Amino acid sequence: MAINMKGKDLISINDLSVEETYQIFELSQTLKQKQLTGEPHKLLEGKTLGMIFHKRSTRTRISFETGIYQLGGIGLYFGPDDLQLGKSENIHDSAKVLSRYLSGIMIRTFSHQDVIDLAKYADIPVINGLTDLLHPCQVLTDLFTILEKKRQLKGLKLAYIGDGNNMAHSLLHGCSKVGMDISIASPSGYTPKEEIVNNAKRNAAYMGSKIEITNDPVAAVKNADVIYTDVWASMGQESEAADRRNHFMKYQVNPELVKNAKSDYLFMHCLPAHRGDEVVNEVVDSENSVVFDEAENRLHVQKAIMALVM
Repeated sequence: MAINMKGKDLISINDLSVEETYQIFELSQTLKQKQLTGEPHKLLEGKTLGMIFHKRSTRTRISFETGIYQLGGIGLYFGPDDLQLGKSENIHDSAKVLSRYLSGIMIRTFSHQDVIDLAKYADIPVINGLTDLLHPCQVLTDLFTILEKKRQLKGLKLAYIGDGNNMAHSLLHGCSKVGMDISIASPSGYTPKEEIVNNAKRNAAYMGSKIEITNDPVAAVKNADVIYTDVWASMGQESEAADRRNHFMKYQVNPELVKNAKSDYLFMHCLPAHRGDEVVNEVVDSENSVVFDEAENRLHVQKAIMALVM
């Protein structure tokens, strides 16, 4: 039975039920098929999405803007200097005003608290396009892509190699939500936040899956169905790039490391990839790599999210 998600905020995968998560996947597949066959699917005709970007993006902007257009709505882009949000006007007042004009808000920003506050005061659904803490739309897309390729999620093992950042956090939430085992290998001092790990462990206990946090990339990748990595220095951490490179070099995903995974493993990366750092060309361009399928699926999954909540 379909669950009514209208008006629901998407701030964290941890806020979704298992049923809501799979409902997003099912609609994503339906909308993807409709697009492939050219069948109209204007589920949001007359709706307007406000897209707030405090962080620049390629995939997030294009996929949301194209997606709302294909659903029959309109997307309005607001860059870092276009709104008074949190500057000369507090978030409460901005949220109330935006709610009178828009049907939904997608925000890509630095502070996770800003998204929480915007959702608290807005009378319309708020979608987290990325914060320094979480990246839920990307990981819902990743799980959908794995489901497409492997025909299942529960019981699979995903190994994440690298920084315990927003991607690691949302992968912890997402994998544990659908019953996947997840092993994260990060250098000491760069592991995921304890609160996120504890949330994931509670989900995993319910779903019967395993959570592992380690400093050993080889152990993490052993028998993995999916290998995932991300940049070593995220946006806003550019000044740390050289120092981080020294800490992370043994966490590079290369042909030697991936030998420890299953032979039919999938390689995933949310992109952009820094080739030669976190991953080498031989892996990202290999037959196991699904990075461009993953990038395409951002469009379909985000369309499903918008259609369900707006």
